[in-house]
Amino acid sequence: SLSEGEQINAILPIRDYEDNKYVFMATASGTVKKVSLTRFSRPRVCGIIALELAEDDNLVSVAITDGNQDVMLFTNAGKVARFHESQVRPMGRTARGVRGVKLAKQQRLISLIIAQPGGAILTATENGFGKRTDIEEYRCATGRGGQGVISIQVNSRNGDVVKAVQVFPGDEAMLISERGTLVRMHVDEISVISRNTQGVRLINLTDGDKLVGMQRIEELVEDSPSEENPE
Repeated sequence: SLSEGEQINAILPIRDYEDNKYVFMATASGTVKKVSLTRFSRPRVCGIIALELAEDDNLVSVAITDGNQDVMLFTNAGKVARFHESQVRPMGRTARGVRGVKLAKQQRLISLIIAQPGGAILTATENGFGKRTDIEEYRCATGRGGQGVISIQVNSRNGDVVKAVQVFPGDEAMLISERGTLVRMHVDEISVISRNTQGVRLINLTDGDKLVGMQRIEELVEDSPSEENPE
């Protein structure tokens, strides 16, 4: 059951509650928190507390880590902070967490990425622009709690950043607008350009419409037809 105004915004498939795995959380205010996965091994019908939120804050994203990952936090202002997760100590379920990225007024965190080797970062803005940037351009760690570095230019043409995801060759991306327009595209068709740039148009929007979401679709390897077993 959900309280008034509460909604589900993350689903994590779990096989085993391993001691060396963590649930890493990030909120819109730039707060991050890491909790041992074993702390969630005994759920209740009514749910259990995962994070103590401030009244004006909300959970943005959740990921599973192994204690040795690099964390990337993206803001709507086009900034990204990258740091090793060891800079965030494991906490109890009811703790509020620590600052992951420093935000100015009216800014918010919009994406959490656990960096994987290879691939690129795909960034999209509310006016339908975006780009791919090789993840190697984000190698310089900015440290936890800082303002980060530019990931994409935010201006009147682009608008605020809506989403950032890590993609790999062969992946597709699905974009959806506020008025329900949906576009699906191959990420290989999107230009790979440097961090401090504006990007290219990803989706054509009508006047007054805004991009509100983007999701990576992994390349699926189809199984070869199985031979029928003779009876």
